[in-house]
Amino acid sequence: MKKNIILWLAASAVVMLAFPWLAVTFVKGDAGMAVCFLLFFAVNPLYSVIIGAFAGKDVKRLWSLPVISAVLFLIGTWIFFDLGETAFILYAAVYLVLEIAAMLISMLIRKKTQK
Repeated sequence: MKKNIILWLAASAVVMLAFPWLAVTFVKGDAGMAVCFLLFFAVNPLYSVIIGAFAGKDVKRLWSLPVISAVLFLIGTWIFFDLGETAFILYAAVYLVLEIAAMLISMLIRKKTQK
């Protein structure tokens, strides 16, 4: 189980830290804006739902994964885009809500199927 946690933390670091760095470093101009839209409106929300669903398998042990993922997003965007930009706090909050909702739904489905 510890390997899974480390794997998910590494995946969170890649998605929430490395992807913004790659977008800023290698994609310039209008294409960079398109990549940022893809990150903020497709990749990150999808990843948030996936990590939330995984955390729902064992909420007592994995509840911190969604929180860590949202914090990593905030750190990554503040480092690579604009430090202290308050709009990114809203994005992080929405991702956290998605993660928690997916975690709760996954937990409920798991409990229902175990009965």
